[in-house]
Amino acid sequence: MMKLRTKFILFAVILHLVTLVLTYFIFQQNKILFIASEVLIILSLMIAARLYKQLIQPLQLLMQGAEAIRDRDFNVKFVATGKYEMDELIKVYNQMIDELRAERIKQEQQHLFLQKLIYTSPTGILILDYDDCIQEVNPRAIKLLGIEEKDLIKKSLNETIHPVLLEIKQLQSGASGTFTYNGASIFKLQKSHFIDRGFVRHFVMIEELTVEILAAEKKAYGKVIRMMAHEVNNTIGPVNSILQSTLTSKKMWLDNETHSFKDALQVAYNRNNNLNIFMRNFADVVRLPGPVKKNTDLHQLIRSIAKLMEMKAGEKQIQFKYQLPETPFYVLADEQQIEQVLINIVKNAIEAIEEKGIIVFSTQPAIKQLTITNSGNGIAENIAHQLFSPFFSTKKDGQGIGLTLVREILLNHGCEFSLHTTTPGETNFIIRFVK
Repeated sequence: MMKLRTKFILFAVILHLVTLVLTYFIFQQNKILFIASEVLIILSLMIAARLYKQLIQPLQLLMQGAEAIRDRDFNVKFVATGKYEMDELIKVYNQMIDELRAERIKQEQQHLFLQKLIYTSPTGILILDYDDCIQEVNPRAIKLLGIEEKDLIKKSLNETIHPVLLEIKQLQSGASGTFTYNGASIFKLQKSHFIDRGFVRHFVMIEELTVEILAAEKKAYGKVIRMMAHEVNNTIGPVNSILQSTLTSKKMWLDNETHSFKDALQVAYNRNNNLNIFMRNFADVVRLPGPVKKNTDLHQLIRSIAKLMEMKAGEKQIQFKYQLPETPFYVLADEQQIEQVLINIVKNAIEAIEEKGIIVFSTQPAIKQLTITNSGNGIAENIAHQLFSPFFSTKKDGQGIGLTLVREILLNHGCEFSLHTTTPGETNFIIRFVK
């Protein structure tokens, strides 16, 4: 397409050429008129050139301004020329450029603030692209999910196998829910969307509720346990006193026919004592003291616990194996409480193996991690999320105190922990101590 500048030049040249030819034929007999007409044509050309310059200059400025805007260069401004029309155009353009530059700076500042807010947020945030692939993830989400950033970026929710991401995939936009991960961590997941360039994009917020929910749970069951223990102790104490006085009274048992009643009272007395012990076990979870931390050699503690549990493991022909560095592995912990944790974990591992199995103790001092692996039947998926629920047990006569106590101790130490079956015949209890 022919440019306006070319059209103007072509029009001026043709017009003056036609005028020149006409004046030649009209005034060729009169040289004075012919010369005068030629002078007029030359003046007309000069005026046309001047007009061309005045007309094309605003267009050139508009073109330069348009190119600057197209290149998003909002620093290009024009200087006033002293001509009214040009100066008005320049004034409007410069004002527009100032507003665009101010708006861009404002947007950049808002974007940087939003990026910093996302990066430092205590809530995990995943930002998805138009195809529901993870485009951006903040450090908190990486920590909560336990996955490296490179394994998340550009990965679609449709091809993930991570339990939390699978749960996110099933969430509808605007919906939220809670999810228990690894039996120990409780997450609140919330999915929403925003409009980007006319298309919908989703983002997900992951908030860890473990501490808050566990604190609320402990407050609730602690109150119930204290009330139960109070009532049981108030009842068992006087009843046992009466039973003991009756059992030690020689006059009541002189008749041989009353011996069966004496045996029955002894059974009742013993049962009361067992009930008292039963309630004390529950109360111990509530009355758990804060940890008295000191440098503890975890390797030495592991071997000590293994020695203690060796006979019980031998009854099922279970072997202990060690993948421990030769150097000591010191952690800042309450030795007695961590010892109780290890006893419960090893006891559960032994009970999970029917016969002839292996329990492996392995440590990674560089990341302060202990892993206890057993070759038992594993954990069923439908109960995995309940493992650390207060007093939940899969055993027929279990009280569910062991893992509840383990959970309380490890949380008081600030440890991260998980219990899950990775493959059939391989169940890992992982503890990561505070660095």
